[in-house]
Amino acid sequence: MSKKIVHDALILFAFTIVLGLMLALVYGITKEPIEKVNYEKTQNAYKQVFADADSFEDYAAFDEEAANSLLTEAGYADEIENVVAAKDAGGSVIGYVITVTAKDASQSTITFSVGIQNDGTVNGYSITSIAETPGLGMKAQEESFYSQFEGKNVDSFSVVKQTPVSDSEIESISGSTITSKAMANGVNACITYFQNVLGGAN
Repeated sequence: MSKKIVHDALILFAFTIVLGLMLALVYGITKEPIEKVNYEKTQNAYKQVFADADSFEDYAAFDEEAANSLLTEAGYADEIENVVAAKDAGGSVIGYVITVTAKDASQSTITFSVGIQNDGTVNGYSITSIAETPGLGMKAQEESFYSQFEGKNVDSFSVVKQTPVSDSEIESISGSTITSKAMANGVNACITYFQNVLGGAN
């Protein structure tokens, strides 16, 4: 009986080793293509919110923990994931792209990149991850909603249900006020970080 147990254990051990090697091989094969797709996805998001930029470079002074402590103190549940400097052909910084994850959406978190020029003007946002309700919250990806943020230089945005009467007001997606507010809060979090860390409207 003990020999059978040892035999079965050895078979199980061998199976585990083979399975582990197969997983490592698959990971090795797929890692580079996945990284390439993710890189292209983020670069496209950056370009969508900063079409004038020639290149994007990681903001070396970015401190994720400090950034999110700042947001918490300001009353935001959102988290800033990373920051890149948008540069022109001559290498001068013309603004920043801040990637934020909104935690207060309707169905799940929403991750998107926000472009902000040196003078504080918001270029707009580009969503990289969203799982809101089709036909409702998913409309945050549609131009009719996201275009409301473009070209605005304000301290913060607020969501309204009627036609906006100022640059700081964003008309809510019909039937999806929660998602609308999540997007506005995420953009506001990026503006807060920009004003407090990146020098504001210099």
